[in-house]
Amino acid sequence: MSTISRVAAASALAAILGTAGLIAQDDAITKKARGIHERVMTLDTHDDISPNNFTADCNYTQDLGNQVNLPKMVKGGLDASFFIVYVGQDTGPDAFTPAGYDRAYKSAVEKFDAIHRLTETIAEDKIGLALTSADARRIYKSGRKVAFIGVENGYPIGEDISRVKEFYDRGARYMSLAHNGHSQLSDSNTGEAQGFKWNGLSPLGKQVIAEMNRVGIMIDVSHPSKESMMQTLALTKAPIIASHSSVRKLANHSRNLDDEQLLALKKNGGVMQTVAFSSYVKVDSAERVAALNALRKEFGLPDGTPLAAGAGRGGRGAGGRGANPCTGGV
Repeated sequence: MSTISRVAAASALAAILGTAGLIAQDDAITKKARGIHERVMTLDTHDDISPNNFTADCNYTQDLGNQVNLPKMVKGGLDASFFIVYVGQDTGPDAFTPAGYDRAYKSAVEKFDAIHRLTETIAEDKIGLALTSADARRIYKSGRKVAFIGVENGYPIGEDISRVKEFYDRGARYMSLAHNGHSQLSDSNTGEAQGFKWNGLSPLGKQVIAEMNRVGIMIDVSHPSKESMMQTLALTKAPIIASHSSVRKLANHSRNLDDEQLLALKKNGGVMQTVAFSSYVKVDSAERVAALNALRKEFGLPDGTPLAAGAGRGGRGAGGRGANPCTGGV
């Protein structure tokens, strides 16, 4: 064998051994990660629901094709989930009237009832509702999955502060004061594009924060505006959370938290759980738009054609967020 051949053979062997070493290293990391995953209680802090999927015939004991259900929790090793009482922000002419608040309240109660139905009737042997950390540990130790309840958008409480305690009694353990659109309690992140209503929190919103602190509901800041979050931090007597946010330094979206917010959250003792939803981690920079347009041109696709599952979706919809065969919803 020539010197050149020996060098080439040695290089090839080194490459093979190097690749084998990387594979072995990856396997070791994966094994370690799985070990940790199996030892801890894994928690997803924000899972949307549809009450239509909490019936006798169509429920989370089945793999509905949506993102989170009991078979998928078992298969994926997810131990606990915050199921979400979500009510979209009404912007109609009677949104902030007794009639508008009543519609929102009834929608919220329907979702509270659905979660209780799952954990108390449909699948009480498979999942239990936790109201405290001790409950969560007890349910987890029993071999069942753990359910918590979070409220996305404080709009359904209307102007009745007593509903904060009512929602707590129904099982809510966190609540955000707004969603996509200003509520009677707080500005939304959408104000960056549409203008603000309260320049942070409303007077009623400030009272609601005090009441949430009093009864023991965590304050979630994943949808309200930055100024709302900063004012919340100045008022709250307890740590707050961002249940599903991403980092603005990496993706410049109004829903994401910038460095000032992240450092303030750290000082408060709170926590941010990162969301992987495409709209909040893949913001369309000029370079990305150009690259996507080049791909569309190369493959003869019309302008604006989504190039990935979920592309372009920024919220809920019948065809999005994990459509399922029962209802087409979450």
